[in-house]
Amino acid sequence: MRKTTLALAVAVGTLSLSQLANAEFIKDSKASLEARNFYFNRDFRQDARPTPSQAKQEEWAQGFILRMDSGYTEGTVGFGLDAIGMLGFKLDSGDGTAGSGLLVPDRSSGGSQDYSSDLAVAGKVKVSKSTLRAGSMQFKNMAIASSDSRLTPQVFKGGQLISQEIDGLTLDGGYLREVNHRNSGDFEDIAITSGGRRGIATTGGITTDSFQFLGGSYKLTQDLTAAYYHSNLEDLYKQNSFNLVHVLPLADKQTLKTDLRYARSTDDGRSNVDNKAFGAMITYGLSGHSFGLGYQKMSGDTGFAYINGTDPFLVNYVQIGDFANKDEKSWQARYDFNFASIGVPGLTFMTRYLTGDNVELGANRSEGKEWERNTELMYVFQEGALKNLGVRWRNATVRSNFANDIDENRLIVSYSLPLF
Repeated sequence: MRKTTLALAVAVGTLSLSQLANAEFIKDSKASLEARNFYFNRDFRQDARPTPSQAKQEEWAQGFILRMDSGYTEGTVGFGLDAIGMLGFKLDSGDGTAGSGLLVPDRSSGGSQDYSSDLAVAGKVKVSKSTLRAGSMQFKNMAIASSDSRLTPQVFKGGQLISQEIDGLTLDGGYLREVNHRNSGDFEDIAITSGGRRGIATTGGITTDSFQFLGGSYKLTQDLTAAYYHSNLEDLYKQNSFNLVHVLPLADKQTLKTDLRYARSTDDGRSNVDNKAFGAMITYGLSGHSFGLGYQKMSGDTGFAYINGTDPFLVNYVQIGDFANKDEKSWQARYDFNFASIGVPGLTFMTRYLTGDNVELGANRSEGKEWERNTELMYVFQEGALKNLGVRWRNATVRSNFANDIDENRLIVSYSLPLF
């Protein structure tokens, strides 16, 4: 943990009681503790591995995530604090199986560290229906979405302003300087994703210390929402993203949801980024059943550009792949079932299959092809002594003629305890 983060934590802890002993500040505060036990196993099914000797990544870890969101002090201008405390402990890892992303790497041994800890603290100011946050926090919008798919979440250092002064309209702007990844013990500069067959090249490195975004969403009608974001990873790419979501009520317990996405990415001086990404997902809901069909197409001189380690705003971004390589076209078929519709609340099931082709592999090579199959089963206890205990199994199979063939299983047992 950096000294600046520690100093901020100390400063927060030494705020005067007169400032904190405010009725709204205390009354509206929320806190929860999540215990997350995570087993990760990824088998590489051919010789194209991270290293020639690594046949699999397999680790088991225990994490704790404390989230605290205060209310606001009384008055026209309200002040508050948010914090995320994170602890991770290694339970099993070794014999060349590190690298799952659960734990902080140990550079000296090539394995993983025994434990890690981080603290993300953000101050906030609220005026009317507008809120400004500054510090370390998670983000989730079309321009950037912090990943939370391992032991502890990814957080960024920066600021964000969200305004909802007009009914149906949300304005959102932010500036980020550094990132603390889900398997990192410290903040670092922000990098562009350049791996795979996306054909992105940079000069002067793949990192920068500045990312800005500005956009928002507007509810055009009861059933139709439009959104737009402009973002800029300084010196590396600029991006304009558009989204339309329409939910059409049909007969009793039936809906048809249409999700259209388009993003135009260009270079910003030190890269060759040039991409048009189109995606569409249509989902038919019938009682507890959902049937989805998705299509995604990449065009331009490169694949899709986004911040390394984040969850990109793509309809075909799934458990392992993003299907966003240069010139790639991909389809998705998905089925979900919520067992609450037949009297078993808390139990859900999902399966999907994606196939992509037309990937640019270079001269004298045939087109790249890949497919991925995901299955997920999850149960959250709804009552009794085990209430809020969740058990989740995620399985994935990937086959490709240009990248790793992978069989993967993740087992996550989590327990969320509201503190106040």
